[in-house]
Amino acid sequence: MIVRVPSVLTIAGSDSCGGAGIQADLKTFAAIGVHGACVITAVTSQNTQGVYEVMPLPPGMVKSQINTVLRDIPIEYAKTGMLYSAEIMRIVASAITEYGLKAVVDPVIRAGSGHLLVRQGAEAALIREMIPRAYVVTPNRYEAEYLAGISIRSLDDAEEAARRIAELGAKAVLIKGGHLESSNEVVDLLYHDGVFTRFVKPRLDVYPHGSGCVLSSAIAAYLAKGKPLEEAVASAEEFIRVALSFPLSVGGGRQPVNPLASLINEAEKYKVISDVERAVELFVKNPELHAYVAEVGTQIAMALPYASTPEHVAGVEGRIVRTSKGARAVGCVGFGASNHMARLIITAMKHEPTRRAAMNLRYDANLLEILKGGGAIVASFDRRAEPKEVKFKEGATLPWGLEGAVKELGVVPDVLYDFGEVGKEPMIRLLGTSATSLVEWLLDLVKGSQKIRKT
Repeated sequence: MIVRVPSVLTIAGSDSCGGAGIQADLKTFAAIGVHGACVITAVTSQNTQGVYEVMPLPPGMVKSQINTVLRDIPIEYAKTGMLYSAEIMRIVASAITEYGLKAVVDPVIRAGSGHLLVRQGAEAALIREMIPRAYVVTPNRYEAEYLAGISIRSLDDAEEAARRIAELGAKAVLIKGGHLESSNEVVDLLYHDGVFTRFVKPRLDVYPHGSGCVLSSAIAAYLAKGKPLEEAVASAEEFIRVALSFPLSVGGGRQPVNPLASLINEAEKYKVISDVERAVELFVKNPELHAYVAEVGTQIAMALPYASTPEHVAGVEGRIVRTSKGARAVGCVGFGASNHMARLIITAMKHEPTRRAAMNLRYDANLLEILKGGGAIVASFDRRAEPKEVKFKEGATLPWGLEGAVKELGVVPDVLYDFGEVGKEPMIRLLGTSATSLVEWLLDLVKGSQKIRKT
């Protein structure tokens, strides 16, 4: 069966370490579900620590690539990155006009390491050739300062810069806020048809490589899939948020963002749901475990490999509760069903990415001894010691408690318990690699202890 998908063209440089440029663009296209064609403008010698040499392709070869691709493959949207020379910029600009392309222009001037990625003196060609033909242009702070001719120190400055860049001919302007000073947030600013839209992301403790390439490529891909501009940018912002949350440790310098994180999450959804369903079935059909159902209900949850929000964690709607006929699951397994357990798992994964599952149980001193006897690494926290900013923040207690345990132990514990406080039930929580293996482990320990008592 022939599968028809939209095609998108990237016109950019090659990154020999695979974290940015053509390589990042094609991975992004594939992850979002469009076919990627490419035109290489330059070959770079670089790794995660810097760019060491740039060799532009002959302008005639760049032109030949463009014409050869576009005369065969129907393409409406293109993304441009590193163009390097004024001559190549003129060729690309001419092709945008000739073929009626809607171009997402990433006005690359320097690499994140600081290396110049345009030939000296060619920067002005960006303004003259590319910006007037941009469907949307995606500068970072420093690129926006050059294009607009003003300094940017605040969001008000960014708005003024966006207006000025739009006056150069760009249909829309997205100024990336990663280089703007802020404490814990990054604000990207979209200007389109006289309206500003802000996209806010948490500021992460990463020094990323390829984030600009991935964001602009994602915008082009979502546009090609038929989304209006604002929706395409919003989808791309979420895509890059996940990619930034899980950078790849592949060298000694800047960490490449991970454009495949979203794709892998999508591919793993069925496996995660199935695993939690098996775990719930195993728990419910074994009465030996029913005595440990918490008064508030027991949750069994498991996260996707690249989980960053509770929506990436599957759990039981309404939890598992005790009834006159034993333990029963109130609802089906679905993503976003558990906020507190999800935050616990996501915190654990920051330290040990394979710790993707958790469950809560009624506090029972005998059960705690069984778990310790089974070789579990056990930790506890005291709710009375919670700082006020934690106590009164929804969902903050378990991450706080786990962080303290990890700091003390140096590893993620298998068991985390507390004695509760007024209005809070004492609880035991188990952490493991999968929901099913967690219940199997618990069941083996409980059955083993019962055999010992009988003998």
